[in-house]
Amino acid sequence: MPPIIVVTGFAPFGGERINPSWEVARNLDGDVIGGLQVKSVRLPVNCLAAARRVEAAFVRYRPRAILGLGQARGRPALSLERIAINLFEQRKGGQLDARNDGHPVIRDGPDAYFSRLPMGAILKTLERRKIPASISLSAGAYACNAAMYAALHATRRRPNFPAGFIHFPFDAAQSARYPAVPSMPVALMEDAIRVAISVIAREALPQQKRKAS
Repeated sequence: MPPIIVVTGFAPFGGERINPSWEVARNLDGDVIGGLQVKSVRLPVNCLAAARRVEAAFVRYRPRAILGLGQARGRPALSLERIAINLFEQRKGGQLDARNDGHPVIRDGPDAYFSRLPMGAILKTLERRKIPASISLSAGAYACNAAMYAALHATRRRPNFPAGFIHFPFDAAQSARYPAVPSMPVALMEDAIRVAISVIAREALPQQKRKAS
């Protein structure tokens, strides 16, 4: 059986009927890409519940990589997230309030983790495929950040384990309700994640094999 990559996506929220992150993850479930078999996991839009589900997926499936997907309204392109912080604010869509210090995703965990995806290689490959993408400094302080932080924390003792997060724009179908909000077809987002998984398999997995040998 091929080694597994867990790909997470979120349930719809904010009155939307779909969430492109789950649509893409679900479409990829069971596919073998670059030698990795995709196992898709649907996350609730709740910071602590999402973090727990990511941790449970790591224990259950024993993957070789974890790639989180989420939706960020207003983003014009795919966003490869660089940093996850140990902080969330459940109210107001994760917008931190100066009067509230927020809450830790993992109690006594480090303040932050950096992505362990081969971000430069993924970005270059996406650019060659003419798929709009960029590096984003922070995944925010809501459920997407919590999922990313949980994945990086669960794999913290394996420094070469590829784990990280990519945000999507709205799906093109959602833009019918919000014509001024940037959007992208789900099919193009799916192509982008196939590219990202292929790059992860090529760039990151050989390091795991060398370390084990």
